[in-house]
Amino acid sequence: MRFRFALVSLALIAASVPVLAQSDLLGKLKDQAGSSLGENLGFQMPAIGSSTIGSAAGVLQYCVKNNYLGGDAASVKDKLLAKITGQKQQEKNFESGAKGLLKGGDGKTLNVKMLSSKLKVKACDYVLKNASSLI
Repeated sequence: MRFRFALVSLALIAASVPVLAQSDLLGKLKDQAGSSLGENLGFQMPAIGSSTIGSAAGVLQYCVKNNYLGGDAASVKDKLLAKITGQKQQEKNFESGAKGLLKGGDGKTLNVKMLSSKLKVKACDYVLKNASSLI
């Protein structure tokens, strides 16, 4: 009964929101869903931000090298690397990331190597999407 009420409430709210706002709302919901990619599987993706550029760049290298990502990923990685050159801690984080270990700014870590192939692709997509915003 509660589920139906919630579903009807959401439908009414969506109907009352202008079309442009609906697409913005949908985008925000997709972003939130991406940031909690693994929640249904018992884990949450580490937060990617300016303090984790090295780790994100390293994971992108790992993903490209292992064919989980193509296209823009190598370019994004190179641009991130240009931002961290000479920063010892970021370079160290890059080395860990290149081995598949994603360290987040929120203290969470994820070993991408330990995921199934399908989840590796999703995790790599998550890193690429979030790392692209740091360029």
